[in-house]
Amino acid sequence: MSRAILAEVRKGFADQVRFTEDLVRFPSLRGQEHTAQDFIARELAKRGYGVDRWRIDPEEIRHHPGFSPVAVDYSNAYNVVGAMRPREETGRSLILNGHIDVVPTGPADMWSAPPFEPRVEGDWLYGRGAGDMKAGLAANIFAVDALARLGYRPAATLYQQSVVEEECTGNGALAALLRGYTADAAIIPEPEDNRLVRANVGVIWFRVHVRGAPVHVREAGTGGDAIGAAYTIIAGLRALEERWNAMKGEHRFFEDVDHPINFNVGKIEGGDWASTVPAWCSLDCRIAIYPGQDPHEAAREIESAVRDAAAGIAFLANSPPQVEFNGFFARGYVLEPGSEAEGLLARCHLATFDAPLESFVTPGYLDGRVFVIYADMPCLVYGPVSEAIHGFDERVSLSSTERITGAIALFIAEWCGLERI
Repeated sequence: MSRAILAEVRKGFADQVRFTEDLVRFPSLRGQEHTAQDFIARELAKRGYGVDRWRIDPEEIRHHPGFSPVAVDYSNAYNVVGAMRPREETGRSLILNGHIDVVPTGPADMWSAPPFEPRVEGDWLYGRGAGDMKAGLAANIFAVDALARLGYRPAATLYQQSVVEEECTGNGALAALLRGYTADAAIIPEPEDNRLVRANVGVIWFRVHVRGAPVHVREAGTGGDAIGAAYTIIAGLRALEERWNAMKGEHRFFEDVDHPINFNVGKIEGGDWASTVPAWCSLDCRIAIYPGQDPHEAAREIESAVRDAAAGIAFLANSPPQVEFNGFFARGYVLEPGSEAEGLLARCHLATFDAPLESFVTPGYLDGRVFVIYADMPCLVYGPVSEAIHGFDERVSLSSTERITGAIALFIAEWCGLERI
């Protein structure tokens, strides 16, 4: 049966690539995901899934400890879940999860081709979101399609989840959980180079607001340069980053990670006029935290680092910088070794790649934390080889994606069991 499943995945892979290209064409940036979600909903309905499409209401999830602050309009923040239920529930239930949102492209003229016009060159499919993670979304859907073409469907409830907000809050996956979607295990085919994520960091987003004192540049020494002060605050946050990195030996699985805690100033803006000392500056920042580290405690350390850095700047004495938490406020997680789900994935991986499954630790955010921490279910974050995610000329390996799809299909067949359609 395994050979037949893998052969069917291979047979349908050209259609899967075209489907992935269709997904890449949707510029599903934050706040613009709804048209791509409409497409996913239609495709799942065509395949016989019961489709639930709803707009996330932050007020409905704000009370949950996994909630991240929202600083944008959620009018177009729609989740889609497709449910496939058997005639008789004999196997174990499964969630196949992926996120539809993508990060901004940066200057389009720095791409080799327009970022939302997918193209295939050799083994690579290019385009924003191709790797992170529309190839994975397609793999989830086409793994079940391959089984259907063989005349089978899962013998347990299976949910296809296409969620938003993975790149900024994690509230999409959380909203799906709080809507009642749980299972015995979950798979998220993020671009993880054919490996399983053993642990990952939590993430905090914050904005630092610095206020200065504008004067004509001829009197620059008498004013308060908010942009210059911002660089001093950045240095203070860099020192916090290094203090946290020095603690890696205290955190299981992170001892040998070179630099697990990464601080980033992703956006900076300020000032109003080239000949005026800048009156304001805002920094949009991201920093990681270890599994087990409380985001609230980390937030207090961030505020303290900003306050200490600003203490030596005289003009900030009566107007200290303000820290606004405006996105990710998420814990990290550890996938404990030894679950039945992991053991099965290892066997499925061996069957498709003819190599043992490796696990690793990633210093990036993953929605897996929602399932592991708040639903107490094994979540296998495992996906294809990709390059330049969040960068220019993002691309995903097609041969890797085909094998990942095969592994997911084999996993479904054994985890859920199969029944004749």
